[in-house]
Amino acid sequence: MDKPPYIQRFRYHFSITKLIFWALIVIFFIYFFFFHAPTTSPSTASISTSRRVLWGGPDWESRVLKSARRRSGAGGHVVLVTGAAGFVGTHVTAALRRRGDGVVGIDNFNDYYDRSLKRSRELLLERAGVFVVEGDINDAKLLKKLFGLVKFSHVMHLAAQAGVRYAMKNPGSYVNSNIAGFVNLLEVCKSANPQPAIIWASSSSVYGLNTKIPFSEKDRTDQPSSLYAATKKAGEEIAHTYNHIYGLSITGLRFFTVYGPWGRPDMAYFFFTKDILKRKTIKIFEGPNHSTVARDFTYIDDIVKGCLAALDTAKKSTGSGGKKKGAAQLRVFNLGNTSPVPVSKLVSILEKLLKVKAKKVVLPMPANGDVLFTHANVSLAQRELGYNPTTDLQTGLKKFVRWYLDYYSSSGKKSAV
Repeated sequence: MDKPPYIQRFRYHFSITKLIFWALIVIFFIYFFFFHAPTTSPSTASISTSRRVLWGGPDWESRVLKSARRRSGAGGHVVLVTGAAGFVGTHVTAALRRRGDGVVGIDNFNDYYDRSLKRSRELLLERAGVFVVEGDINDAKLLKKLFGLVKFSHVMHLAAQAGVRYAMKNPGSYVNSNIAGFVNLLEVCKSANPQPAIIWASSSSVYGLNTKIPFSEKDRTDQPSSLYAATKKAGEEIAHTYNHIYGLSITGLRFFTVYGPWGRPDMAYFFFTKDILKRKTIKIFEGPNHSTVARDFTYIDDIVKGCLAALDTAKKSTGSGGKKKGAAQLRVFNLGNTSPVPVSKLVSILEKLLKVKAKKVVLPMPANGDVLFTHANVSLAQRELGYNPTTDLQTGLKKFVRWYLDYYSSSGKKSAV
């Protein structure tokens, strides 16, 4: 693919005009949520307020405190992980626990995809000594209760309504989780004493219709191609606001097409695997004039290393009790693999690993918010975080396929074959 011409760059710190513009966008989204969104909507860690209370009581508090306890002699941090039973959340939570950090998770186990997979992840974390609270990031009382019990040094905010295409079916769920939920979390964090440092999952989707490659943190991100991308972009502006006003230390991580064991069933590599094994026809999309669709597939272990490095290098928040006392750290990093791979090659690798020839049909890419390609420039993360992705797609997919076949054959679930 030829590199498109240079278009435009601008600094991360926006002008007052830009801030006002995005503030209006955020207000619109919040208005849309409160007056038009459905009362229930799936997201990695958000539930309807009408659901029964799933937290509280002496036993519950004891489990929270035990989970938050750092391993003796390990030092480390005390971290609240939102979306802990999600794909990235499970891996990051387990990695934090392995090295001795105190970790408490929160998730709502919604039905955006198979709940049993999330429950299996929860069991995995439970065996590692991590308690995952079933609750809602929009539930301020719950968050305040958690912060009242535990003095969290960091928040790893990975809860979100994911998926580009689903936004066309249920836009309110994205506003509910990615905007309203994020604001609610920041409101609680700003008033906590001490204020935690916050690391949160943005997305490569914020680059939208940008045609300059590879994508750099300095590139324009004001042309989202999907509602999902718009909510993540709004999240970056909200983060800027809370950093500026309240002194919260905030680091945003733009993930590029994360894949691997315990992954999300709505991702192409996952449902391609399922359909190939079932001998079903898979759809491979192409761009205008038969152009290639490619993704910067990033293996989960590399993403985890980037998340932990961001957490370890995050400076303390400067506020106290909701009042800023000095300038605070504000960062954003790309976390990708730097090697875009055509989707057709992804399918070829899966065919070899599964030893099954895929039934394929090539179709034009629908107008659903997807983009033709993603390609990460990770030089900033390399310099500031020591981030160095090492897993190529062949190796990563081999590990995923091994997990997939084992999970769906040994867990008693409906097999994909």
